[in-house]
Amino acid sequence: MNLLKIKAFAFDIDGVATDGGVFCDSDGDLLRTYDAKDGFAIRMAVMNGFPVGVITGGSSESIRKRMRSSGVKPEDVFLHCRDKREQFHLFCERYKLQPEDVMYFGDDVPDMDVLAECGCGVCPADAVEEVKAIADWISTRPGGKGCLRECIEGTLRAQGKWVFDAGEYKRKF
Repeated sequence: MNLLKIKAFAFDIDGVATDGGVFCDSDGDLLRTYDAKDGFAIRMAVMNGFPVGVITGGSSESIRKRMRSSGVKPEDVFLHCRDKREQFHLFCERYKLQPEDVMYFGDDVPDMDVLAECGCGVCPADAVEEVKAIADWISTRPGGKGCLRECIEGTLRAQGKWVFDAGEYKRKF
């Protein structure tokens, strides 16, 4: 696994950015809880010029809103995905990336095709066994509890880009 080659990040929501738990409100919207430290890592990636994509089977607009607050462009949030490879390739094409330029995070069987094709396949500590068997990096953290932070921060540190600029942060967020 060569973290120096990573130029972008993409991830699933349920089980990666969240712990997989879903609440249903009275209007039928499915709500999730996210780790603020994961959100900060996403912002650090964005501030350093890394494209960030979300490829999820979930379809709640609340996902789009949460990701927007973390700096993910609305067009890079792919909801209701049933073939994640298709959206992964759209994301790569948009930024003129090769699949091996992207670190992808997934936790379950629908993520396996992308995990096998990307440059660095990451899974949370509580991913299903089939995913763990093919992942390049198994986080020490479970989904929704710092998995994104650990691996995004680790990649940015390896590239010398984990540097906080308060002025830029204030301007962008």
